[in-house]
Amino acid sequence: MSHVITQPCCNDASCIAACPVNCIHPTPDERDFTSAEMLYIDPATCIDCGACVPECPVEAIVPETDLAAEQSVFLDINAAYYRDHDVRDGLVPFRPRRDTQVREPIRVAVVGSGPAGLYTAEELLTEPNVHVDVLDRLPTPLGLIRFGVAPDHASTKLAGEALHEVTSSPRFRYLLGVEVGRDITAAELVEAYSAVVYAHGAAAPKSLGIDGEELRGSISSTEFVAWYNGHPDYADRTYDLSDERVVLVGNGNVALDVARILLADPEVLGRTDIADHALHVLRRSAVREVVLIGRRGPAEAAFTIGELAALAELDGVDVSVETGGRGGGVRTADALTTAKTDLLRDLAGRPAGSGARRLVFRFHTRPTAILGDEDGGVRGVQVVDGDSAATLSTSLVIRSIGYTGEPLDGLPFDDALGIVPNVGGRVLDPATDGPLAAHYVAGWIKRGPRGGIGTNRRCGQETARAVLDDAAAGTLTPRSADTDIADLATRRGATVLDGAAWGRIDAVERAAGREARRPRVKMTDLRTLITAAGLHFHTGSRYGDNEIRTTEVKK
Repeated sequence: MSHVITQPCCNDASCIAACPVNCIHPTPDERDFTSAEMLYIDPATCIDCGACVPECPVEAIVPETDLAAEQSVFLDINAAYYRDHDVRDGLVPFRPRRDTQVREPIRVAVVGSGPAGLYTAEELLTEPNVHVDVLDRLPTPLGLIRFGVAPDHASTKLAGEALHEVTSSPRFRYLLGVEVGRDITAAELVEAYSAVVYAHGAAAPKSLGIDGEELRGSISSTEFVAWYNGHPDYADRTYDLSDERVVLVGNGNVALDVARILLADPEVLGRTDIADHALHVLRRSAVREVVLIGRRGPAEAAFTIGELAALAELDGVDVSVETGGRGGGVRTADALTTAKTDLLRDLAGRPAGSGARRLVFRFHTRPTAILGDEDGGVRGVQVVDGDSAATLSTSLVIRSIGYTGEPLDGLPFDDALGIVPNVGGRVLDPATDGPLAAHYVAGWIKRGPRGGIGTNRRCGQETARAVLDDAAAGTLTPRSADTDIADLATRRGATVLDGAAWGRIDAVERAAGREARRPRVKMTDLRTLITAAGLHFHTGSRYGDNEIRTTEVKK
């Protein structure tokens, strides 16, 4: 018997250090770590001790004997990794903890409170002479954990609980509600801090580049996901779900998330932290079919096997696979890809149910135009499958074909790659091709929009070590608290929230969740969030007709 890693795995890697026999791979020191879909336990060497279980922040590790029926596929998924990878060379040494090298106190600003930013902060704070302020333009932290992870992936959201520990350090501050470029400039950050780490993500949706994308009813998965997850910027959006069919262009993990939410039983979703406004619309939805369009075949599909396995938990949804006559069960040298195509075939081969709801994977299909009606709304998608053209009628088209970063004033930007140019997290100065002093990046804006929550841990650690190495080498300027960004942003009209204010918001949402038998009930209106934080309204604010007095931020 052994323990098994299942779908919610976030690649955090905490379990690896706990394993006494080195049976969990890839490790952060192995080349495959940054690209792995998940981590895998070797059934041949696992001693079933369970040391990894309490270390997993998302409860993804379970004993083989406790696997639910729909999780049994992960037995072979874990074993398959070791059919492709030889790990018999012995223990891979873990990175040793370094002695303190930062001799003078430094202050570091981290822009972005998602996983990349918080993992960076966590590593920076291993040095006692480092103080970290984490800035975010929203009054709530955690980034994509709060606004990107699907509400029915509750285990994945537990990564946020693990990240909470870093915020308890007396050398850590949240400065929430502060937007770089609006409340403070990049130049002012460099003046106030020894170093600035930008970890603000790369979530701008890519375009299909076809006619009709501007029509009403043609949207990106970015905005739809943010809408059902309660992002304040999207809470007031309205989406028409009165048509029986939705067309999703793309077949990555986000596309599968969106399809699953559209087809899931609203009563099941009602037990999650999905935004109330979205739940209300989904309860009245007429959608009965979601079509996922992919340009390539099943073996090249971007979704991971874990996300595909989650579809098995959807009751009352029939799965259909259309490959344009090119075949779908292609065997490859990669056992994991083979397992993925086999699972897809198994899902499609299940006995048909009532037919009330249907998920269609349409491979080898390319959209050529989004067609509009006389009122400026979507009426269909024109697609090409080989030499044949067809029109799929729908009033809602959601593109989910990837993301890119956006330029931020004061930082160089690579338009082709959609990232800030860097080496190992050190931003490159386009004038010299050398490091731009005191400027760093982490997360998607550093490496591009790939990798899950846990991938950001290794990424953030690398960037933090670059900062600490530069501080130890004396290339960073020691800073005191003479210039406080919170005060400066407040004078310019920002409403700055600290960790205590966020804690009050969190407590209100959790209390409402307990009453409703849900994890939390999210507040989606900025004024409501700030009121829950314990702040007061006065005439003249950017949040409407009232000004909001800021809370006192701890020095």
